[in-house]
Amino acid sequence: MTIQEIRDKETDHLRNELTERQKHLFDLRTQAVTEKLEDPSQLHKTRKEIARMKTVLRQRELEAAKATGSN
Repeated sequence: MTIQEIRDKETDHLRNELTERQKHLFDLRTQAVTEKLEDPSQLHKTRKEIARMKTVLRQRELEAAKATGSN
């Protein structure tokens, strides 16, 4: 998922997607421990997606705070 795709999503949908990705990351970590993980690069990709989602959510929070603070 690219950063543009993440930015195009609504905030609520993005939060739900973030929760799903975090659960997926937990599952991947569990598979890695039990040595059943087929593609180890999935861990890195999922962590990056989570970081991108958190960044966009934080940017939206700051923009909302700035908008209410300036009024």
